[in-house]
Amino acid sequence: MPVYNKLVRDLIPRIIASKGRTCRTRMLDEEAYRKELLAKLKEEADEYFAAERPEEALEELADMLEVMRALAAVHGATWEQLEAIGAKKTALRGGFRDHRVYLIDVDGDE
Repeated sequence: MPVYNKLVRDLIPRIIASKGRTCRTRMLDEEAYRKELLAKLKEEADEYFAAERPEEALEELADMLEVMRALAAVHGATWEQLEAIGAKKTALRGGFRDHRVYLIDVDGDE
């Protein structure tokens, strides 16, 4: 029997059961949940970097978004609040899509 020991989406146990299989699960306390969300974000990022096709990359980005939604809640924020924080940062410092700016160096940063 494969051992996974990782955070999975809420419906995974039901999906496993619908295939006539059984699994063992446990509910995480808040600290373990936060830790496992961080591990899951890294797992999804690694899978994104390993993706070979755009469709795979988009699937992994969607998985990262779901983990980020959960992390926002762990930090006491809604997705809308997180987006507002991002919008404020974009208004103050810009984004990453418009000009593709790559900083080489800054005189006096030694």
